[in-house]
Amino acid sequence: MARKNFEGGCHCGRVRFRVRADLSRISQCNCSICGKKGILHLLVPPEDFVLLQGEEELTIYRFNTGIARHSFCRHCGIHPFYVPRSAPDKVSVNARCLDGVDPLSLKPSRFFDGRNWEEAQAARLLAEKG
Repeated sequence: MARKNFEGGCHCGRVRFRVRADLSRISQCNCSICGKKGILHLLVPPEDFVLLQGEEELTIYRFNTGIARHSFCRHCGIHPFYVPRSAPDKVSVNARCLDGVDPLSLKPSRFFDGRNWEEAQAARLLAEKG
């Protein structure tokens, strides 16, 4: 599937973004925060992500190593995107926050075992090296 432009945002509309992404590249993670939030990850390089409005409406949550920057709207609490620990040079858009995309139609094609983060990250990096 080719990359396409999408817009999305939080529930109250204060935070809006645009992303260029391929919906066939959605992934899922079983770590404590991703599982509780129900995030469907759409990982993109920063040049394919534009925050259109609402930077001042975002609150950042960090835990454990403090590397991941979990952004959420301070008004409605929705988590539209964040910078993941596993790829701090990328932006992970929550595909559930894309306009006009039925979340029930989204099928993750990749899985990250965040409950076993260190082992999963080592395996992912090894696979990328091919």
